[in-house]
Amino acid sequence: MEQGRAHQQVRPPYTSTASTAPRSAAAPDRVPGQARAQRARDEQQPGVPSPGEQQRGEQARGEHPHCESPVPRVVVQRHSVRGQILDALRAALVDGELLPGQVYSAPVLGARFGVSATPVREAMQQLAIEGAVEVVPNRGFRVAERGPHELAELAEVRALIEVPVMLRLARTVDQACWTALRPLADATVAAAAVGDRASYAESDRAFHRAVLALSGNQQLVMVADDLHRRSQWPLGHNPATRRADLLADAVEHTALLDALIAEDLSVVQALVREHFTGADR
Repeated sequence: MEQGRAHQQVRPPYTSTASTAPRSAAAPDRVPGQARAQRARDEQQPGVPSPGEQQRGEQARGEHPHCESPVPRVVVQRHSVRGQILDALRAALVDGELLPGQVYSAPVLGARFGVSATPVREAMQQLAIEGAVEVVPNRGFRVAERGPHELAELAEVRALIEVPVMLRLARTVDQACWTALRPLADATVAAAAVGDRASYAESDRAFHRAVLALSGNQQLVMVADDLHRRSQWPLGHNPATRRADLLADAVEHTALLDALIAEDLSVVQALVREHFTGADR
């Protein structure tokens, strides 16, 4: 019996002593509004964060409430060795320093550029994706051998893409926009005049990119530029483009720009189509 009475006097673990104790006169009531806020937090559904928790979570993820200004991001500039090697290899391809059909190893090219084999190998992998070189297992990379037929195919595809766009732009773009492209056309002439094939290749693509960019279609610009780059690689039987061919191409840039500024649509149409008919374009 005494054990039973002792058992009845044990308070359940979930019973709060504060609920049965009388409120002290010295203990003030809660400030109005705090009780309602506490009840709202207590009644909140499980798994749904409170507004304060949600705001802290947004800040932890980098999000910011509308009332706060986002912290400006710091752009970190990194010097790309791979990018420099890729540009150098592309220039060597255009200049004919890397001969079609020849195999080049990454360590040998790395020693030539004063870098390790790793960035050379990464750059060569990109050139393999573009079709400029072929991977030779355990040896290196072979410069692709292309014939006139492939170059003619590239010229045809470029014409299908660029000619309609240029003719449309000739009817819609203001003279001031064409005048602003004059330095780019002059740069192609300057590079061709001294026979600098690598500089001409870059200035040639820069001119065409600027013209096509006036369409506002960045996907078009990227696709056309990739085709243009492929068309600049040397042929197997003719590694280097002659200076006379570079000058002829550059003069067409200047003549086309003059016709666009003058709004002579008939001349523009003839020059645009002529610009893509040569196999070396």
